Amino acid sequence: MNWYLDNGKESDVVVSTRIRLARNIKGIPFQLKLNKEQKNELLEKVKYITPSLGYGLKYFKLKDIDTITKLSLVEKHIISPEIISDKNEETSAILINDEENICIMINEEDHIRIQVFGSGLELKNTMNLAKEIDKKLDKLLHFSSNKEYGYLTSCPTNVGSGLRASVMVHLPALKLTGNISKILHIIHNFGMTIRGIYGEESESKGDMYQISNNQTLGISEDEIINNLENITKKVMEQERLARKYLVKEKIELEDKVYRSYGTLTNAVKISSDECIKLLSDVKLGTDLGIMTELTDKKIKELELYTKPSNLQKKLGNIINAYDRDIERAKMIKQIIKNGE
Repeated sequence: MNWYLDNGKESDVVVSTRIRLARNIKGIPFQLKLNKEQKNELLEKVKYITPSLGYGLKYFKLKDIDTITKLSLVEKHIISPEIISDKNEETSAILINDEENICIMINEEDHIRIQVFGSGLELKNTMNLAKEIDKKLDKLLHFSSNKEYGYLTSCPTNVGSGLRASVMVHLPALKLTGNISKILHIIHNFGMTIRGIYGEESESKGDMYQISNNQTLGISEDEIINNLENITKKVMEQERLARKYLVKEKIELEDKVYRSYGTLTNAVKISSDECIKLLSDVKLGTDLGIMTELTDKKIKELELYTKPSNLQKKLGNIINAYDRDIERAKMIKQIIKNGE
């Protein structure tokens, strides 16, 4: 099973974990200084060493992947929107395994971006796997580093460890009780960054937020992981307290959850944004045991296969926005009905 359809530790609040390591190859200029020919040479270099890496990784040039598949990978948070932009797509590639829990981006902002994903709160395990891959790649490619500064990167904010660790959290109760802005402020004060579901400059959808470290220089990888784990546990604690408060008004909460469930199951057409909001309510109701009609696995499937590109990929058709809204409503009924 792919990691994003699995439920991990603390999955009532923590949806997923990602470790990303930014690396550049010694003796090759940073991305901004590379011409098209040099970028293609870099791709060939990585392609050549791929069989030596293991982990079931396969090499794909971005330009050889169809648009819907690329967008579906963005929706799953496996590749960045930037790597499929017009300026990058022609000379970029990825190494990815069948489970999609490892994806290495080549020629994005840096030469190499190692990414490891896990369901729920899995910072230490995903970090250990990322380190393992990093060591193998360093032996094969020789990364650029400096004794004083650590790993050298295109963007100064990644210099040092080159590590960006992040967790995706679901915080509906903090939003409903009006405490979300206070929590966001506390997270910033602890040296963490909180963003929307697609990272920098993106908005929160379905009460989902991405918490990550904002310091990479002068701090060790272990410190970054421990700090993020500690702040995530504090956020989990606050979200669960807010949920207990909401349960006191059980009729109000039940009404909200079942109204959302009723719309999801009976709508003839439904937009992506409306679906995300309704699924947030239904996930909260399921996690609190207020409703038993759905399982965690079904909610994961609903969240994935109602997204525009993953819906089209599942259907095997490219369809316009209006028809997607109709097919999305059908897909919801199909997923809910399966296995009943």
